[in-house]
Amino acid sequence: MRWGVCVGGLVLAGLAATCGDPASQAFSANLSLPITPAAKPQGERFLFYGSYDGWNAGSFASGGLLWSPGGLDREGFVAKLMAGGGTYEYRAGTTPTTGYVAIFDVMPGWHFKRGNIDVTVYGGLDIQSHRLRPDDLNNSARGTHAGLRVGADIWAEPTKTTMASANVSFATVGDSYWSPFAYGWRAFERVYIGPEVHAMGDETYRQWRIGVHATALKVGNYEWSFGAGYVDDSDDRSGLYGRIGVLLRR
Repeated sequence: MRWGVCVGGLVLAGLAATCGDPASQAFSANLSLPITPAAKPQGERFLFYGSYDGWNAGSFASGGLLWSPGGLDREGFVAKLMAGGGTYEYRAGTTPTTGYVAIFDVMPGWHFKRGNIDVTVYGGLDIQSHRLRPDDLNNSARGTHAGLRVGADIWAEPTKTTMASANVSFATVGDSYWSPFAYGWRAFERVYIGPEVHAMGDETYRQWRIGVHATALKVGNYEWSFGAGYVDDSDDRSGLYGRIGVLLRR
C-alpha cells in the first residue's frame, strides 16, 4: 500500500496543507487550532475557521468550528468539527493519477491553561473518502475509510512580544502524522511574523516544509494568517507552498 499526505490545518491561527502522493491522508487539517490568549475576549464560546493551502502537486480547502461551552478563555471541555476537500497527484506505475479527497472529523478534547501557555488535546472520529482518476485498483486508499485521529496543540507567549506554537496530529487511516512548529515576533502591534517548519508523512511518504508566517492579523472581527515557503518530499518533488487562513470568534 502507498499512502500520500494532504494536510490542511490552522497553524497559529493559520493553515498548513500539503497534498502528496497516492491517496492523501488528507488533512491533519484545521485540527490544530491554538487559541491565542492575547486575542480572545472573555465569554466567547465558538471559533469558526476556514483555510486554503496549495502547492504544485495539489491543494486543500477546509472549514469548521471549535466549541468551548465554558468559554474559549477558560480551561475545560472543547469539541472540534471539520470538513474539507482537495486534490493530489501521483503516478500509478507510469500513469499520471489525480486523487480527490473529502474529509470529515468530529473530535472532543480538553483545553488546559497554565500561565502564558495554552494546551489543547483531542481525539475522535476521522472519515476520509478518496476517488482516483483514472481509477487505481492497487491503491488501498480508494473508497471511504473511518478511523481515529488524536492530537495536541500548544500555544505559548514566552515574552510580551513573542509566540511559539507546536501542533501534532496522528490518524490511524494510513498511519499518517502532521507536525508544524513556528516562532514569531510581534510586529506593528498587530501581527506575529517569523519562521515555520513542518514535518508530515505516513508509512511510506515524507514531506518537509520551511517558510515564514504572518499570524493573528486582526482586521475587524476577523483574524487572518498567511504562510509561504519551500517544500520537498520523499518522491523527489519540490516547489513552493502558500496558504491563507481566517477565523472568527463568537
